Amino acid sequence: MVLGPGFITANIDNDPNGIFVYSQAGAQYGYSLLWTILPVTLALIVVQEMCARMGVVTGKGLSDLIREEFGLRITFIMMVLLVIVNYSNVIGEFAGIAGSLELFHLTKYVSVPVCALLVWLLAVRGDYKSVEKILLTGSLFYLAYIATGILAEPNWHLSWMKTVQLPHKTEWKQNGYLLMVVSIIGTTIAPWMQFYLQSSIVEKGIRVQDYAASRADVIVGSIFTDVVAWFIIVACAGTLWVHGLGQINVPSDAAIAMKPLAGNYAFLLFAFGLFNASFFAASVLPISTAYTVCEGLGFESGVDKKFKEAPLFYWLYTILIVGGAAVVLIPHFPIVQFSIFSQALNGLLLPVVVIFMLMLINRKDLMGEHTNSHWFNVVAWVTAIVVIALSLVLVVQTL
Repeated sequence: MVLGPGFITANIDNDPNGIFVYSQAGAQYGYSLLWTILPVTLALIVVQEMCARMGVVTGKGLSDLIREEFGLRITFIMMVLLVIVNYSNVIGEFAGIAGSLELFHLTKYVSVPVCALLVWLLAVRGDYKSVEKILLTGSLFYLAYIATGILAEPNWHLSWMKTVQLPHKTEWKQNGYLLMVVSIIGTTIAPWMQFYLQSSIVEKGIRVQDYAASRADVIVGSIFTDVVAWFIIVACAGTLWVHGLGQINVPSDAAIAMKPLAGNYAFLLFAFGLFNASFFAASVLPISTAYTVCEGLGFESGVDKKFKEAPLFYWLYTILIVGGAAVVLIPHFPIVQFSIFSQALNGLLLPVVVIFMLMLINRKDLMGEHTNSHWFNVVAWVTAIVVIALSLVLVVQTL
């Protein structure tokens, strides 16, 4: 009864783009990026809890609040940016579906259209309770990555040490290291998550007196998803990095390379986990985008509503699915560059979203006695400032 929007939102964020980032982090830099998991988990818990609390207290989605408090012009700009970022992520989800099922010798020209239809039917023919149950079940299959990490037989002592140690100056100077740090932050605390979580809380109708269960849902989900991320990095560090196979092009490359190094069971678990992550993220990302845009612009939204009651919601959901699937079917499309670019965009947009959230949640006329505590504000502001600083350094380095 506790598990719901918080658990689903956090775990679906371990999508193919996220799996690619974590796999590349382990394959290219070994265990040296494990230190990012602890601060990112703390930041994820704080940011997600803020969203859940705003949804329960106000009964409104995040984009709805931004429009009411900051005006339509700012909201429209935010919606355009989110659609661009989310669409690039949707392409990555269908690329993950194609890549994972090609490991089982099923061509993408069959797998992608069939899965796109199933994803579309999930929301159009379902209601909130049935969709939530399906997504919760899918979230539990992320345990496959924990099993993969164990089967990879990594250096456990070095893994724990690198988790609690800050990186040396020499590690920061490695080519692409900073980009990978920003991408890990961007893929772990993606902007779409905040909008989707708050909208899900509102649609589920959680009351203030029941909020303790939602807070537990957020905390459990955030910890579980980052434990999975930790094991993905460890699995790739213990196999690909150790054997000098530092570069992977798509998430399925990690599974293929792992097969002779960790055995068939690790290969099958990684491949199955990739398909599960791809399919359910392909369901949630378009729903999240449709929620966000419709709320922000004042249109009806929600999977409990019929097509006639929320036409813009369902049409946008449909266009994102069809558009994302169609791009993946283009021969030789540069999926890798797209994945990295989309996660870096997440990292760049995140501080903007967090700052809007902080301005809203600290207003007593809006939140009453449920405004942020001092420490929540500290963690949230530090998250925004650190991401801005890292992004600026990344831009300067790139130029």
